[in-house]
Amino acid sequence: MSFISERVSRIKPSSTIAMNQKAIELKEAGHDIISLSAGEPDFDTPESIKEAAMAAIRSGQTKYTAVDGTTELKQAIIKKFKKENDLVYQLDQITVGSGGKQVIYNAMFATLNENDEVIIPTPYWVSYPDIVMLAGGTPIFIPCSRENNFKLSPADLDQAITPRTKWIIFNSPSNPTGTTYSKDEIKALADILLEPKNQHVWILTDDIYEHLTYDNFAFYTMAQVEPKLFNRCLTVNGVSKAYCMTGWRIGYAGGPIHLIKTMAKIQSQSTSNPSSISQAAAVAALNGPQHFIAEHNKIFCERRNLLVDALSDIKGLSCNKALGAFYLYVNCEKMMNKTDSKGQVIKSDDDFVIFLLDQAKIAVVAGSGFGLSPYFRISYALSTERLKDAIIRLRTACLSLV
Repeated sequence: MSFISERVSRIKPSSTIAMNQKAIELKEAGHDIISLSAGEPDFDTPESIKEAAMAAIRSGQTKYTAVDGTTELKQAIIKKFKKENDLVYQLDQITVGSGGKQVIYNAMFATLNENDEVIIPTPYWVSYPDIVMLAGGTPIFIPCSRENNFKLSPADLDQAITPRTKWIIFNSPSNPTGTTYSKDEIKALADILLEPKNQHVWILTDDIYEHLTYDNFAFYTMAQVEPKLFNRCLTVNGVSKAYCMTGWRIGYAGGPIHLIKTMAKIQSQSTSNPSSISQAAAVAALNGPQHFIAEHNKIFCERRNLLVDALSDIKGLSCNKALGAFYLYVNCEKMMNKTDSKGQVIKSDDDFVIFLLDQAKIAVVAGSGFGLSPYFRISYALSTERLKDAIIRLRTACLSLV
């Protein structure tokens, strides 16, 4: 009998974290690696947020807090939801965790019984299916084609729902594709979920990239578009991406009281409260200056345009022009069955990203980790100078294949 549980044996480590760790190890070994794998902004946390954290330390805010967040932070979150999303929550409808990932983890453990189904559009963020499986559920994947800009169609959603469906996880803007859904597209999906036969399905909206949008895209979240779904929605967000606070580990969500209370019970027996200092910093982020978000987005948009133009000139690679997040999901199907200078034949996107790391010293993440191959994900959350260097390396590497 295996010492390791069967449940844990079914899951795999995060491919994005694994590739980023590999890049770090190679850098530490003296290699000049350009990492396009990390899902975090390269901008520093704004000074006003750092100052708030230091003030919290000096004033002695270094003790335990309420398990799922301080009242002050919950009030800031309530204000944010009302102002930006037209969603009205009370204190007992808000939860705060150590990152958005923990919030999602708590939600799945709070609700899933063995073999309950969770619909996950593909390609997906790498952690969704593994969190579902850890909680005893069964991920149900709906492939979303590049031709449809990786978007879930109402017909496909309707077909995937069964009596065992408990959740659909909805992510816009999306990791890994940067795909965004318009208000009308969200309404069409909401209409399916409002049908009498589908009213047992809950919706988890992962809005972590809400503020990272381009080309005048207007963001909406599901409970905002369709208020009739408010009591079946868990609206998840956090401060990591827009506020450049990935290491601070603060995520949050608004949802029905009974769900939020159960999630807090789980958190009380795992991590307990998020860092008190990080919570104080998050209050400053949500209540403080917001101008830097637009400034960062302008730079992200310029980088996106640079990469899209460059990739269109590299024979064998192609991608859609994403309207959100800071990723491009690049098709590399035409690189399959080519041979590198060492005589290795590329059979998969996993082979291709290993080739890029080995011969071009570029770290990207294979599409297999996101459930759709043959693709790879590029993060353009690093300096424009390094991106230009990466483009030269990528073009040279691709030209070397025969």
